[in-house]
Amino acid sequence: MYNKLIEQFLAENKEEIINGTLDSYYEIARRIISENKLDLTYDYLSRKVSKIVKKRFKDFGHYGKKQGVPEHIGRFPNIFVFDVETLPMEVFVFGLYKQRISHKAVKNDWCMLSWVGKWLFQDEVYSDCLTPEEARSRNDKRIATSIWQHIEQADVVIAHNGNRFDVKVLNARFFLNGLMRPSPYQVIDTLKITQNTFKFSSHKLDYISQIVFDKKKLETELDLWIRCTLGEQDALDYMLEYNIKDTLLLEEAYIMLRPWMKSHPNMAIYSDATESCCPVCMSNDYAESGQYVTPAGSYTSYRCNKCKAPFRARTSNLTIEERKKLLISTAR
Repeated sequence: MYNKLIEQFLAENKEEIINGTLDSYYEIARRIISENKLDLTYDYLSRKVSKIVKKRFKDFGHYGKKQGVPEHIGRFPNIFVFDVETLPMEVFVFGLYKQRISHKAVKNDWCMLSWVGKWLFQDEVYSDCLTPEEARSRNDKRIATSIWQHIEQADVVIAHNGNRFDVKVLNARFFLNGLMRPSPYQVIDTLKITQNTFKFSSHKLDYISQIVFDKKKLETELDLWIRCTLGEQDALDYMLEYNIKDTLLLEEAYIMLRPWMKSHPNMAIYSDATESCCPVCMSNDYAESGQYVTPAGSYTSYRCNKCKAPFRARTSNLTIEERKKLLISTAR
């Protein structure tokens, strides 16, 4: 039943989808529910919408021909750069040092305070923040729902300390607010990239931004978070501004770091490219740069002339006879 309603809506609004006016699964679901007076949640129907839309419109999403994607790329991946801020917990303690705090001592648990996100290389910045009343009652269902619709559309998400913090924060709040698990996506954690690759004095985004492009995060103190818990509007406004600045710095940091990232998600898989391209930035401007050798084979190595990332061919340069004669050292 619902699939037929979705198909009918897509047929009637095909022009809006193709030209990018309507590019949100969540918005399509909202309009179908509203127009047909369905007793469904937006997130439930948007999951069904996403499956049908992806089959019918390969270039659906926040990237397409209208954004200047090269001719050999039919669909650019939906890459969501985001940052989340949370309200602090309030707990009862008996001292300041070496405390092991029981869950029974929690007076007010943490929740999401704000989030900011943008689709990679796009100008528009999306955001949401608790209202004063929501902050005082620690009710983050509304803003959890608003970021869910973006995460649901993402092929890849980018966050600094995303694996240990931002992604888990979202998962916890989605679960506790009764939202569905988003469709699977890959995570690029810029903190993990720097920790695994560089001996920086600090791996904080603020430090990296300063040493790489001479930009700083906005200044914050504990008092700001306390004022947010009290629902002070000027504090909430400043926190959102802080959150926005972090996200913009994160996008710049990712672009600088991506050539150094090992096992970067293969972006070409998410597209319908008609020719070989860089697996990192999808440019078809690349050149040979020697060979890449593994214990079991030798492959042609390449370097992208646009993003400067190195990559290799999938097919070995060794013949079948050469591979048969090849011996490999033991792993243990």
